[in-house]
Amino acid sequence: MKKKVLVFPCGSVTAIDINFALRNSLRVELFGASSIDDHGKYVYKNYIGDVPNIYDCDFIEKFNEILKNKQIDFIIPTHDSVALYLKENEKKIFSIVICADLETTKICRYKSLTYKFFYEYDFTPNIYTNLTNVNRYPVFLKPDDGQGGKGTFIAYNEEEVKFYMERNNKMIMCEYLCGDEITIDCFTDKSLNLRFVCERTRERTFGGISVKANIVKLEEEVKNIAQIINSKLKFRGYWYFQLKKDSNNKYKLMEISTRMAGTSCISRNLDINFPLLSILDFNNEDIDIVPNNYNIEVDRTLVNRYKIDINYDRVYLDFDDTLVFDKKIYNQYMFLYLYQCLNNNKEIILITKHNVDIVNTLNKLKIPESLFNKIIEIDASEYKYEYMDNSIRSIFIDNSFKERKMVKEKLCMPTFDTGNIECLIDWRG
Repeated sequence: MKKKVLVFPCGSVTAIDINFALRNSLRVELFGASSIDDHGKYVYKNYIGDVPNIYDCDFIEKFNEILKNKQIDFIIPTHDSVALYLKENEKKIFSIVICADLETTKICRYKSLTYKFFYEYDFTPNIYTNLTNVNRYPVFLKPDDGQGGKGTFIAYNEEEVKFYMERNNKMIMCEYLCGDEITIDCFTDKSLNLRFVCERTRERTFGGISVKANIVKLEEEVKNIAQIINSKLKFRGYWYFQLKKDSNNKYKLMEISTRMAGTSCISRNLDINFPLLSILDFNNEDIDIVPNNYNIEVDRTLVNRYKIDINYDRVYLDFDDTLVFDKKIYNQYMFLYLYQCLNNNKEIILITKHNVDIVNTLNKLKIPESLFNKIIEIDASEYKYEYMDNSIRSIFIDNSFKERKMVKEKLCMPTFDTGNIECLIDWRG
């Protein structure tokens, strides 16, 4: 039986990665929920909006209604504050929270607690409790409960420290780490065994998220730090920590988190599915981890997803330079869209001025004729709108502006070029 899993909140980069990690799993029925209107609604088929904020007085009552109505088995929190709140109130929550235990989650949420807990280890950076203790500038200032580099500052003298501290008096002041930064993705099972450690670079970041990263060979220094952290805290499932080298080329701890990291998707593409492994572990199943052995790099940018207010049951589609370019190169996104149409029971009619037998061409290109409900072949001198029926709600896709213009004018039918079919793709899953 599938386990019903709720990702909350579901609009962050991490939540979108979790969606793609779990959407096709035979073991999971996936839901997403958010307190604000966010990107999750474009990706989660089972989307739940208008969830109260965790700090609202009626949050637990309303949240439990959702969990009960949807019969949710597990909750995956994707924000550190949400994870901590759910663990603090775990006995009141109807579903199991996939996260480390409360003490571990709290220590990881606050930098002051993290650094105090690991004070005796040489991988902990120097922490300055006041300005008189500072022996070297610049220093680094960061929020006690921050993440992703948000609200951080480099202060080059005492005046700058005072300026930033006046803006946020809960800043942590520590030594400035000038070297390379890495993220380490980890997995700990129900018996507290550290089962997987993966070191990756942070070569370029955007909004606190690593958007270019490489898996690199695990360094012995990094492995030892991972083992120490795991032995001192009680993790379960996915977690990560970040290190940065100091002026002596030694790694120092930046932060630890009990949630899944924003770019751990690179590990998933080594066949390490952190969200699914965590669900199985919390379901008290034994797991096995066997990563692929190859070099992999990820580079990310903003992704466009759309919602359009048209309803249609039929698609009229051109062939040459629309479905296939130069009679031999497949339009990959068009095929993605066409199989989406089949999933949604939409008619697909191929309408073409192909100058040779179209069925023969389809066979040569290994495109099944059965993909189309109908194939209409017309002469090059004719207009396609003359063979199209708008009594059934329809759209038209063709690379020819002239053909699209005639269809719009004569049939008032929405038309699409090869460059804007992306707005027809439904990414919800």
